[in-house]
Parts: sequence; C-alpha cells; structure tokens
Amino acid sequence: MATTNTTSVSLKLLIDTKGHKVLFAEAIKEVVDFLFTFLTFLVATVIMLLSKNDIVGCLGQLCESVENLSDAYLQPNFDKDALLKPNGTVAGANIFHLLTSSNDCNPKQLYICTGFNRCICDVSGTTCPQCPHGGSGNYRAISTPVTYVDPQARTSTNAATTLSVEGGYVKGVGTHMIMDNLEVNRMSTISSITVLKMFNIKEVGVPEEKMVNLGMVEV
Repeated sequence: MATTNTTSVSLKLLIDTKGHKVLFAEAIKEVVDFLFTFLTFLVATVIMLLSKNDIVGCLGQLCESVENLSDAYLQPNFDKDALLKPNGTVAGANIFHLLTSSNDCNPKQLYICTGFNRCICDVSGTTCPQCPHGGSGNYRAISTPVTYVDPQARTSTNAATTLSVEGGYVKGVGTHMIMDNLEVNRMSTISSITVLKMFNIKEVGVPEEKMVNLGMVEV
C-alpha cells in the first residue's frame, strides 16, 4: 500500500460501467479520519451557523455525517463537538500521515550528553558546548542514545504482545461508505443494496470494483 516516497491507503470504488460514474467508495478508518479532519479547520463553525441546505458543496453533508454517526463507531471518550464546534486545537492522532514522506514516519534517533547539562542532539558524536570533560579542556561528546516517546502513540504491553492505541476519530473495525457528496455511512449489505436501488442498478454484473491508492497527490 505504500509508494516509494509517500504513504498511501487503499480505497475501493464501485463503478457503474454503463453510466460511467462512481457509485460510492468503500474506505477504511484512516480515510474517514482524514475527511473529518477538514472540519477542524474552523469550517464546521461556519457550517453550523448556516442552514445545511444552503451550503454550496459537500461540507454540509460531511458535518451531517458526523452528527448521524453512532457513538458506537467512534473512539472512546471522543466528543463530536470537537469536530462540529472546533476551536482550532483539535486534531486526531497521526491522521496526517497521508501527507508525509514514508521516511518522515520514522522518528529521529536522539542522543544525550552524559554530563550535568544533559544537552540533546540528533547527530551522535557532536561536541557538547556546556560540558567540559575533567580538566583537559576538552568537551564531552553527545553520544548516548535515548528513545523518543510520542505521547499520541501510547502502547500497552502484555507478555510478548504489544497493542497500539488507535488514533483518529472512528474505530478501525469494519469499513465506511463514502458517497460523491462526502456523505459518510457505515458499510453494510443493506446500505449497498439501497445505493444500487437509488442509482437504478438492476443488473448485478453492471457495477465494477476498482482499487485506487489515496496519497498526498490525490488528497
């Protein structure tokens, strides 16, 4: 799922081969998290002050999708108002990884000086500017490796198994259906059949599945 320089996620499209249009997309949580993130740019505040029917474009549908999404599918203790009434400080954990280089996803190795001042650097062997070594006039080298812990990437270890705590807004169980107007619903057999009826698809062989990758360029 990853390209050479950019991280990407897969998106499954259901295409009407006769009408030459995309009926809907089946998306995993990372894609839905990314869509919902647009609402944190204070856009949702404007949307909620207006009638959704008067809004040009699809942002009204996106807001309404958040309102209608059951709490059972959201991350524990997540408040919808964080998206519907954003204050500019809310962001899901690690949801912008689609826009970063795969090399940037790996944290830098940091090093610390063993002297009293504890200076830190990301290049091993760098001379510490504050810690002279004894009376020789030489300064200590910053060369002791330390581990950086991301506060949003908390983990819990049980025996030999390490489980990462999910970030973002929605749970990773199951997939979601995204319509071309950015309406987001939980994916189910009933919802799929309903969409096929809505587009008057009567022949089973007409729709075609197509896998695409969503990365920085597409976003």
